[in-house]
Amino acid sequence: MTDAPEQPGARYHPSGEEDRPEIEIREMEIDDLAGVFHMGERTFTADIPNLYRTWDEYEVTHLFTTEPELCLVAEDTDADRLAGFAMATTVDKARSSWKYGYLLWMAVDLGYRRYRVGRRLFRNMRSRMLEQDVRILMVDTAAENQRAIAFFKGLGFDQPRKHLYMSLNLDPSRKKGGRSP
Repeated sequence: MTDAPEQPGARYHPSGEEDRPEIEIREMEIDDLAGVFHMGERTFTADIPNLYRTWDEYEVTHLFTTEPELCLVAEDTDADRLAGFAMATTVDKARSSWKYGYLLWMAVDLGYRRYRVGRRLFRNMRSRMLEQDVRILMVDTAAENQRAIAFFKGLGFDQPRKHLYMSLNLDPSRKKGGRSP
């Protein structure tokens, strides 16, 4: 079976498979914000948050207000339920003629993963990036997230790079070696 081409607002419901939900990929609307935030809260947990990108209300509302065409949801229209979302941005770098795309956040509800919702969200996002003349699309995930790495490799991403984050606690009440007094 092949996926239907993704166009904004496109629906996918394979004929003869009534047990599959009807999923619509569309731009995020203001009424989707709470559901997207809570799905992200369940999905994106970390022991040490990245300062350049932290899952919080500001991140969701900022992307929604600045680049709404790159904020997508997958909705189960039969159940009126959020099945997944993807949020991205574009970057114009100084002294570069290339425009970069960055898929910042993507999540699919566990109950919908077998329906290729993530793949369909990505294909729709990729189409939108191409419309904006993006030449390179980037994504990141934790090095130990083998499921995400396999998913993105299956979509054609390559050249993985490891990135190390370190921290230094500047709290004067903490003793050297990281122990509290």
